[in-house]
Amino acid sequence: MFTTNSRYYGIGIATRQTASNQTVVYVQRRFIPSSEKFEVLHKHTVTQGDRLDNITAHYLGDPEQFWRLCDANNAMHPNELTAQIGQKLRIPFI
Repeated sequence: MFTTNSRYYGIGIATRQTASNQTVVYVQRRFIPSSEKFEVLHKHTVTQGDRLDNITAHYLGDPEQFWRLCDANNAMHPNELTAQIGQKLRIPFI
């Protein structure tokens, strides 16, 4: 159902019946490993104008892999990773 580069690839799909007998299909919960479990490939220092898609394209070869940086840096909101100039981002080995 999801492409291999999706954060949801390999996660199970489940169904549930509502009280009105409708079937609801949903993606099961995704558990994010602790950031300490990621092997660090590189540390990137955020500079003025950095964008997460450009950073992931540079280091991981795919701008849609931004979610890997979110996981490796304990970020719930991707924009917080580039909000502070000088912040060090962990670039995970994938």
